[in-house]
Amino acid sequence: MDLTALQMEIRKRYHETDSKSGKLFLLAVLFEETGELAEAVRKGRKKEVEEEIADVIFMALSIANLFEITPEERIIEKYLKNDPSDRWDLPD
Repeated sequence: MDLTALQMEIRKRYHETDSKSGKLFLLAVLFEETGELAEAVRKGRKKEVEEEIADVIFMALSIANLFEITPEERIIEKYLKNDPSDRWDLPD
């Protein structure tokens, strides 16, 4: 299943609830899940990292659905067709 198909399945199942919850609530949940991901990464807990990445992606796609955007093509354009890493502050 590609990212857009996954997003559409999430929309079918959760859009009504997400719409009632609102974009700021979903954003707060995304921040919470991102914090949980950070903690799992910090502790090096692979299974928890997997779980939290799933939660973060789910929340990001739920927010995309509220804004009626599909980020798959933009991700491909921004990160696969182009290479933004030259603008990243990476250690030598």
